[in-house]
Amino acid sequence: MRIAIIGAGHVGSTAAYALMLRALFREIVLIDTDLNLAAAEAADLSDANALARPTSIWAGTYQDAAPARIALITAGTATHGSETRISVAARSAEIVGRCVTELMASGFAGIVVVAANPVDLMTSVVLRQSGLPPARVIGTGTLLDTSRLQQELGAILGVAPAAIDALVIGEHGDSEVIAFSLLRVGGLTLESFAAPHAAPDKQYLAKVLREAAYKIIEGKGYTSFAIATSVVRICEAIVRDERAVLPVSTWLSGQFGISDICLSLPCVLGSEGRMVVLNPALADDEVTQLQASAAAIQDALSALAQSF
Repeated sequence: MRIAIIGAGHVGSTAAYALMLRALFREIVLIDTDLNLAAAEAADLSDANALARPTSIWAGTYQDAAPARIALITAGTATHGSETRISVAARSAEIVGRCVTELMASGFAGIVVVAANPVDLMTSVVLRQSGLPPARVIGTGTLLDTSRLQQELGAILGVAPAAIDALVIGEHGDSEVIAFSLLRVGGLTLESFAAPHAAPDKQYLAKVLREAAYKIIEGKGYTSFAIATSVVRICEAIVRDERAVLPVSTWLSGQFGISDICLSLPCVLGSEGRMVVLNPALADDEVTQLQASAAAIQDALSALAQSF
């Protein structure tokens, strides 16, 4: 099986490395407008592969992407300084749009996983530009945000992050929604698990999640490891037909009164891509927050109307 990674920058190359170590694909092809970068990353990965499981890795073209099971799009515009994800949307949309046009012209008919920011808007761009069914276009969405929430709560509560059943939905960005009403630790609510005086402050947790990526970017200039791991988890669910439930960005068609945009809700993922979009039993205030998040994405998407 083959995966084509479009964009050989920090996220693309790190995802390729993680996918190689997990041995999910027999073939990994890197595609980038910077041919020297793609070739160098492929060569470096191939050297590492001698000590890993057999994987063929090379720098290729969109024709190499045609038979791929999955195409991962990481190409786009990174944020700098105080820039938000949405503020770079127009620049990213132009890049992603070109990539999708060339990908589809090659005859590609697989599943697209989108990891370019702002991911909800770029997932919409890919869906509209490609003409693929909504089930076969999946954005990384709030999977990473949910992982960050589990990590933060695990450290506060003194339990393994995997023991925390948490869910972040909506935009992968400043309007994301933590579904506190659904949060459970060993089957207990957050308030029941933690002593009343020790329960984490919800506003603090929301602030930590909103600022997490910006702090990493401030320190090293980009994010890579966590988003690459999220990509691997999504690919794993698809390749192994796991029917796993993950919060990813997908085209909504009436859920919570939201339609015609891509936003994160828990979805069942399997060999055909996004199989089912779930409607969690949210509290009323969480539904209101989710709809506000959708409105922010809709406004940004309307502003991009001329880009694709």
